[in-house]
Amino acid sequence: MAESKRNGVLVQAGILAAASMIVRIIGLLYRAPLTAIIGDEGNGYYGTAYNIYSIILMVSSYSVPSAVSKLMAQKLAVGERRNAQRIFRCALIYGLIVGLAASLLLFFGAGLLVPAVAENVLRVFGPTVFLFGILAALRGYFQAHGSMVQTSISQILEQLANAIVSIGAAWALMRLAAGEDATRQAQMGAAGSALGTGSGVLIALIFMYFCYHRYTRRNADLIAVDTSGRLDGYGRIMKETILVITPFMLSGFILNLTTSLNQTIFYRIMIHARGMDEIAATTAYGIFSNKAVVISNIPISIATAVSSAIIPGISAAFAKGDLEETRTRVASASRITALIAIPAFMGLAVLAKPITMLMFPQMESLGLAASLLALLAITVVFYSISTITNAALQSIGRMNMPLVSAGIALIIQTIVLAGLLFIFPVEQAVYTLVFVSVLYALMIFVVNELFLRKYLGLQRDYVALFVKPLLCAVVMGAAAFAVNAALRAIFLHVLHMDRAYFVNLFAVLPALVVAIAVYFILLIRTGTMTRENLTSLPGGEKLAKILIRLHWMK
Repeated sequence: MAESKRNGVLVQAGILAAASMIVRIIGLLYRAPLTAIIGDEGNGYYGTAYNIYSIILMVSSYSVPSAVSKLMAQKLAVGERRNAQRIFRCALIYGLIVGLAASLLLFFGAGLLVPAVAENVLRVFGPTVFLFGILAALRGYFQAHGSMVQTSISQILEQLANAIVSIGAAWALMRLAAGEDATRQAQMGAAGSALGTGSGVLIALIFMYFCYHRYTRRNADLIAVDTSGRLDGYGRIMKETILVITPFMLSGFILNLTTSLNQTIFYRIMIHARGMDEIAATTAYGIFSNKAVVISNIPISIATAVSSAIIPGISAAFAKGDLEETRTRVASASRITALIAIPAFMGLAVLAKPITMLMFPQMESLGLAASLLALLAITVVFYSISTITNAALQSIGRMNMPLVSAGIALIIQTIVLAGLLFIFPVEQAVYTLVFVSVLYALMIFVVNELFLRKYLGLQRDYVALFVKPLLCAVVMGAAAFAVNAALRAIFLHVLHMDRAYFVNLFAVLPALVVAIAVYFILLIRTGTMTRENLTSLPGGEKLAKILIRLHWMK
């Protein structure tokens, strides 16, 4: 029964991970036409406003789903269904109050938060924060009940609406400002893009409300069953909710703060102390943050989805006092995440240039972007596992531990970055950002592992967790590199194709397919992936039966 429940949780995690990948792909696909409409200037105004919006959203509502799912899952595990419902109501009230306050801050305080050219863009983001507060509570409600389907669909709908409205509104508003100067047109285009973000959240909210209404109507009798006989007051529950949300929020805030702090330190030292040209510094940082980091974040989103899915299960097991089940759930989630993160790291490192060209074909920055990505790729492993361990620590009531590990990593990486920027040659200074990113991710990983060993008694088999998948990934990487190189040679020297982008496209896509096939076969044949691991994934049960018939798996 326990194994079935664990597999069910990981299947739900797989659903959420697949949705996250779809959302990422949609996000990448609509960037090109949007940029073509609003231009680099419009992108700049949008980016300036979006950075502030992201920070405010992180502080106000972004952590609510994880916090709500943790609290509700603990109550549901011990039969306190009435208290679980009260937690949801308190989360809704929290989202409404904090979301409204944040919305008013963005609308009326825009002039204090961003330059005048981006004020109106930030104001458009205002209502979005308010809507997201309600949406966050609804997503947390379903995650607490072990269902990620509603959240997954809502995320896809949100991104689709965002893409469609962003492009449509940007085009319409720029047409409206056709007779005005270029700056005004860019501002209007950026505002249209911001409108798309809000529209996406609104569509997702409508969908989630429909799901909630349908669920509560169909399960009214089940929801009313309370075997505990305990009913806490709203004041106590609200206090508990805030105490849980705050560490979640602060951990995310530190991650955002790290990015902003590194950017500020890089510009201040390189431009003002080292005499680097301002345009060169801005360009180098942009290549790092908007290309290398964006690509490396794609596989990390899978771990983020898995962490959201495992929080309710770990919280429930811990609430029952079942430490063995708690440790098993953490270990299973870590293993599945590592099996995905390690080949992703190897693929990004080995095929950094063709992958970068596939997504960002600007030839003038391709070499630098690919080099940065290849070096940054290892962070995929550290961040992915750390995302799982963060969720595990928060699920067992050690809410402040991820905050401590992030704080320690932030202090160390900041000191190291400032020192390295004075040592590295000016033309290579951007590589310091990669170095401290790896250091930051590694520090969080190490400190979290120590905390889990101390508070949960978790003993890792690091050979099974890292070494075996890494050996399979090395062979996979060699195969992918060879296929990519061979196909490039055929297209260039035999078929004489002269379109660099299409040569790269037709070479790298088959290489990626071969990489996936080789890695999967190696995982199965070496026993690195067990039947339990495979059946915990969406569609894994059917695939396991096929492999058993082929005598590839016992």
